[in-house]
Amino acid sequence: MRNGIKSGLRAGLGHTALAALLALTAGTALAESGGHGAAAPDHGVAASDHGASDDQAATEDAAPKGLCVGYGPQTPRDITARRGMNRTAWAPAPPSSDMTLCNIHTHTYAEHKGPGFQVFMGPGEHGGYACNDTASLTPDDLRPAADPHFEAVRPGDSIEVHWVFTSCNVQPGPGLGSCLSDGCANPILRVEAQVFLLVNDPSAANFLDYIYANTQVRGRAQPRSLPSGTGNPVVFAGSTTGTSYTDSVCSPLLVTWSVRPQCKRLDINSLHQWGALRNVFDEHHSHGVRHLVTAPELLSPIE
Repeated sequence: MRNGIKSGLRAGLGHTALAALLALTAGTALAESGGHGAAAPDHGVAASDHGASDDQAATEDAAPKGLCVGYGPQTPRDITARRGMNRTAWAPAPPSSDMTLCNIHTHTYAEHKGPGFQVFMGPGEHGGYACNDTASLTPDDLRPAADPHFEAVRPGDSIEVHWVFTSCNVQPGPGLGSCLSDGCANPILRVEAQVFLLVNDPSAANFLDYIYANTQVRGRAQPRSLPSGTGNPVVFAGSTTGTSYTDSVCSPLLVTWSVRPQCKRLDINSLHQWGALRNVFDEHHSHGVRHLVTAPELLSPIE
């Protein structure tokens, strides 16, 4: 990130808010590592290998302690749980088509929990949720990719992809610093999210259909398309995510989230092709996850 932009962001947002925005990708380490936070492990564990044990379920449902006070609603969440007690003033961001795409990145496994991704893979930054159909994958689905170029994923993993949009007039680029500029330090942010089940299957969805390829619509950067056919997105107020945030260390920024409720099969070879393209976001590995936020005091109501 250019030093001039760093200085402008600090002046406009302050150190805490700047760190929160940068952490949307994968943790505050991103600010010092050129746009990348902690990677997910070199290979995931399919749901058929280890699912939710009684101990894991207890961890998942444990009551939070030492909640943040005075912060807006947090993310990620269970999108089937509509209750929330955090009523911080918020207006939904415009549709993504009326905003500018500034970043695309992935997490292994899903940060959110939803109807199609409920298999708890354990606590910690390499946990999260897997797609419900993981255990029914065939040996052909699980064949290793022949030409890997994207790290911390393998067939059978679930990933959550975030397309980040901003109100600023910027160009897409590495890290969440690309979502701001010297003249636009307090953007409106929107994240479109889709959970994919990675398979070695050329008939599955192709990630290249969803990438940024210098696509401009009415002068705004846009992805080629966004995923469809996975249910109406659940829209709610939340925050930036990142592996450094917890229920007691909260993100201060408001974000409009739009999370699709069902998984979609994705050909892992197409994800590796994106990595091989040296994409403008400098994304070459999948990131870790933030723990699921369950305390009603930290969640917005879903209307």
